[in-house]
Amino acid sequence: MTAQETGTTVQGEAYIDRSLELAPTGSGALDGLTFAVKDVFDIAGHVSSAGNPDWLRTHGPAASNAAVVEQLLAAGASLRGMTITDEVMYSINGENAHYGTPLNPAAPGRIPGGSSSGSASAVAQGFADLGIGTDTGGSVRVPAAYCGLYGLRPTHGAVDAQGLIPLAPSFDTVGWMAQSANVLRQAGEVLLQGQAAASPGQGFTRLVVAEEMWALADEPTREALSAYLSKLEQLVAESEQVTLAPEGLGEWMAAFRHIQGIEIWQAHEAWITENKPSFGPGIADRFAWAATLRREEHEASYTKREEVRERLISLLGENTLMVAPTVPGIAPLQGLSGEAVERSRVATLQLSCPAGLAGLPQLTVPLTGEAGLPVGLSLIAGPGQDLQLLALAEQLSANA
Repeated sequence: MTAQETGTTVQGEAYIDRSLELAPTGSGALDGLTFAVKDVFDIAGHVSSAGNPDWLRTHGPAASNAAVVEQLLAAGASLRGMTITDEVMYSINGENAHYGTPLNPAAPGRIPGGSSSGSASAVAQGFADLGIGTDTGGSVRVPAAYCGLYGLRPTHGAVDAQGLIPLAPSFDTVGWMAQSANVLRQAGEVLLQGQAAASPGQGFTRLVVAEEMWALADEPTREALSAYLSKLEQLVAESEQVTLAPEGLGEWMAAFRHIQGIEIWQAHEAWITENKPSFGPGIADRFAWAATLRREEHEASYTKREEVRERLISLLGENTLMVAPTVPGIAPLQGLSGEAVERSRVATLQLSCPAGLAGLPQLTVPLTGEAGLPVGLSLIAGPGQDLQLLALAEQLSANA
């Protein structure tokens, strides 16, 4: 039986169902590649659990495959397994009380990051070429950074989200991870079908460094990322440091969390009320908090989101790249709790929320940080510049 069927903890396992496989339906750019998919996407005849046994018990099999699965299969890729996710995608750690914590092979004993933890683990262990996940508040960017992978959260709405269990729809995106920038770009050219491919010579001419985002990273991480920043600065005509949020990134994060919480409760109130599911530590508290939120009491959060969106789109335009740490430091140890863990979580959410609020593409590049463990550097661009970001990352990788 699979871990999904038994609801048992399988420490280190990336997969909720390793046996789930689909052959390609066509031939194309992804011929010969394999992908693993997060346990929140529809697969015809299969029940996705959203990381929770009670969700699995109370839902039936999907009638058809999710759009992203169909696109990948049609381009020549093969599905090789469904991966563990944090419960109902509502965490960034990657620790699931029911199904276990997927192995972070780049930092054993440390969290893989979530909620696309299993997809990151599968790719980092070499079980699949591509890990398909979702990113609402950092759920592809964070595990990619902790596991030493390239990862993309695309422009909101740029990739078809049909067949995805929702978390907070106005933030939900379909993202992906890979060990190489080349494979990440190849997948992007399949999934970002509404965008024109980046042409030779097309690129970013201006670089901005968000001071308060860099201040959130610990000193060893800032030092590790600085060399890559210098390499980027050599490619552009103009580089400057900017104050991104004069009011403080804490206000941005609060706006994100309030809107996200309101949407989460709208999406899942009926199921929770009717089925009273059993949640693991921390997840139950988050849902209980989301249940207290009322939009009419948080209109300021929606106003803040529009302000952030306008500010960032104006700042970035079509030719400007924003560079920031993806995470504040190396992956925390598994099983930790307390004030230090909360500080790390808050800093991580503050680093993730700008792109989320503005619906922007954010690509994380794997670098080596403290003690030889992975950290990530993020490249953030204006809406619709996803393929340009992917081309830049591949160029930099080739010249490394």
